[in-house]
Amino acid sequence: MLRPTLIIALTALTFTVAHAATPIRLGLNYPSTGNYKSEGLELRRGAMLAVEQINQAGGVLGRPLELVSLNSAARAEKARANVERFASQGVAMVFGGANSEEALTAGQRARELGLLYFPTLGYANEITGRDGHRHLFRESNSAWMSARVLGEYLSWHMPNRRYHYISLDDAWGRSMEQALREATKSRDRARHGYSKIAERGARRGDYLSALQKAAASQADVLVIVLLGEDLVQTMRLAQTLDLGKRMQIIVPNLTQSIVEQAGPLVMENVIGTEAWTWRVPQREKSEAGQAFVERFIALHQGYPGSTAASAYSIVQQWADGVRRAGRLDSEAVIAALENHRYSLLKDEQYWRDFDHQNVQSIYAVRVRDRSEIMQDRFKQDYFTIIHRMDGEEAAPSLDDWQQERGDQLQLQ
Repeated sequence: MLRPTLIIALTALTFTVAHAATPIRLGLNYPSTGNYKSEGLELRRGAMLAVEQINQAGGVLGRPLELVSLNSAARAEKARANVERFASQGVAMVFGGANSEEALTAGQRARELGLLYFPTLGYANEITGRDGHRHLFRESNSAWMSARVLGEYLSWHMPNRRYHYISLDDAWGRSMEQALREATKSRDRARHGYSKIAERGARRGDYLSALQKAAASQADVLVIVLLGEDLVQTMRLAQTLDLGKRMQIIVPNLTQSIVEQAGPLVMENVIGTEAWTWRVPQREKSEAGQAFVERFIALHQGYPGSTAASAYSIVQQWADGVRRAGRLDSEAVIAALENHRYSLLKDEQYWRDFDHQNVQSIYAVRVRDRSEIMQDRFKQDYFTIIHRMDGEEAAPSLDDWQQERGDQLQLQ
C-alpha cells in the first residue's frame, strides 16, 4: 500500500506533467474565402511552419504551440467576432488578417480583451500611427515605408512624370495614395488625376471606367492602389487596354500570390514594393532565412512569398519574446518585444517602442518578363529587386508620428 506522502508526490508530479503538456493556443485570423483567400493560404502555411519548428525544438516554456484558425473572409466585423471566439478558447495572442480595416477593428477588440494582436497585410499608416496601441505590433511595413522607397527610386529613374491614381477607398488606399503623392511630389490633383474604387461592391464596370479615365489622361505613370481580386481584375483589364505599353504601372504593395493570380504576362514590368522575397536571404546572407526557404520548398514545391514569411516571423518572434519574458501575460511580452533587435529571415529588424512598428529594410521590385519567369523550375521567380532602403530611413520619425497622434503621444 502506498504511503500518503508518496501518493501526494505522484499526484503533484502527474498534475505538473499534464500542465506542462497543455498546448499554448495561438489565434490565426485569416481569409480562407473571398478576395484574399490566396493570401490566406500563404499566411496559414507560414504560421504552420513556425509552429512545427518551435514544437520540434521543445515548444515554449515547456509547452507545445497549437494553431487555432478562423476564417475572417477579410471582413472587419467578422475578424472582430473571431477575436472574441479566440479569447473564449484561451489563446495567448492573435495574428493575421488581409487588410487594414481588419487590423484596426480586430486589433482594437484584442486590446479590450488584453490580447496581443499582430496584423498581416495591413499597410495603412493609422495602424501604428493615429490608431496604434500597446497591444498591437505590426511586422509588415506601413504605406509610408512603401512610398518612401518607391519615391526615391522614381525620383532617380523617372523624374518629372505625370501620375494618375486608382485607389481603394479605405484606410489603406487613402493613406497609400497620400503618402506616395508626398513622396513623388504629385500632390496637385488637377495635374495628377485619380479615381476611387468602393471598398465593397465594386464591379467590372467600375474598374474599367477608372482605367479608361487614366487612359484619357496624359499620365506617364499609373498607380494602382488595390489588393486581392480588386487588383487582379483591374490588371487584366489594363492589359486589354494596353496601358502597360503606354505607362509605367505601379502597384505599391506587391505579393507573390497577386502575380500568380493575375498571371506573369499581365503583371510583366509592374513596379512595387516587398519587405521580403525568397531571394532576400541569399542577398542578405541569412542562414536562417535560407533554411526557411528550403523547408517551405520541400513542403509545398514552391517558393514562399512575403505573406508566408511575415506569418512565420510573427510566430517566431512572439515565441522568442515569451521565452525572454519567462511568462505569457501580455504586459511582460510587450516589454520583451519593445526595442528588441533580431535577425531572422534577412538582415536586422526591431520593434520600435514608441509605435510598435517593425523597422526593417524595404525593397522596390519589378516583375520580371514572363519568358524569364517560365525558365524557373517552379515558374515563380517573379521579382527583380531594383532598389533597397534601410528601415530607419523608410519608417516615419518620432516627430512625424507625434504630429499624426496629436495629443496622444504615448501608446495606451
